[in-house]
Amino acid sequence: MIFLPFSPCGRRWREAPDEGYLSTKTQLAERYPSPDTNALPRVRATLSHKGRGKEHEMTSPDLPAELKAALDGKLRGFSRSDAAGRAASISKTYRGGGNSGAIRSEADALAYALARMPATYAAVIASLNALVEIRPDFAPNSLLDIGAGPGTATWAATEAFPSLRDFTLLDANDALRALALDLVSDSFRLRDLSYERGEARAALAKADAADLVMASYMIGEISDTEQRALAELMWAKTHDTLLVVEPGTPAGYARIIALREHLIALGAHVAAPCPHDGRCPLQTPDWCHFTQRLQRSRAHKQVKGAELPFEDEKFAYVALTRELVETRPSRVLAQPAVTKVEIAAKLCTPEGLVLTKVPRRAKADYAAARRWRWGDAVN
Repeated sequence: MIFLPFSPCGRRWREAPDEGYLSTKTQLAERYPSPDTNALPRVRATLSHKGRGKEHEMTSPDLPAELKAALDGKLRGFSRSDAAGRAASISKTYRGGGNSGAIRSEADALAYALARMPATYAAVIASLNALVEIRPDFAPNSLLDIGAGPGTATWAATEAFPSLRDFTLLDANDALRALALDLVSDSFRLRDLSYERGEARAALAKADAADLVMASYMIGEISDTEQRALAELMWAKTHDTLLVVEPGTPAGYARIIALREHLIALGAHVAAPCPHDGRCPLQTPDWCHFTQRLQRSRAHKQVKGAELPFEDEKFAYVALTRELVETRPSRVLAQPAVTKVEIAAKLCTPEGLVLTKVPRRAKADYAAARRWRWGDAVN
């Protein structure tokens, strides 16, 4: 079985890097090759939708300049060693099954944002890019961000959808809410957003429905019973599309699959990443997840105690819509194995899981398959 590419492995970003940037990033990619992720997330490449007659630009996984400037302003005079200690303590709490209750002060919130905001933003942007690939004409006017924290997903959605005008954020954490409001205070599009304080279900019950509803890295903080009830309520508040993003772990994938199955039973349809509304064909110990590479700033490296100039964020996601998406391409589920003889790729197709092999003698198909990357949509 041979598949033709739906989109090339590269992405065409809204901002074109200068030659010096490309040269530096190229050298880093060569020094630190990654077999399972895009090494140069900001390199321009054409992204076209086969048969749709349109070309669409994908959004860069790097934090937008406006957000970077706001964060830099908050970081002046902030001890990096103190931030590293706070971030490590908060991460330990999360790994132990805790939640954002460990973030109690402005310093805690800033340390958390410095350590986690870049990776969370990159994962959400990658998920939104996949949604835009499948639904290039989707132009939401209103956004509802549940468990918004410092506003990471809202910033991502703002970059992905210029059509957004109405923003509502919900979270129970006072420190993260205060930081989010500080970060948007000088933003032309976001400074008038509404940020309501409250526990997820209680605050969501009072919120108005929105065209796009998002929940990123938050459903793992509540019980299984609460997750099911929250999923139903999120769907009830969704005019058009619901996007849920979780860590790319087996546990994160399990939460995504449970929510996916439950909401499909209530009439939802999958837009991405799945090319069907059926049961996930993967069997334990395998699980569906993706990865996005992002560049680390100097402050980011200091807070995380890292040496490498980049980070690979693993994530799982599902985008659910009210209307059935007519054309849903297959999805590359792992980095293809490239040899001189053939290219072997694991694909999730409308018919199920397929291991496709493209022989080198099929020169055009082989050349196209060499551009496939983990997470790409292909026809």
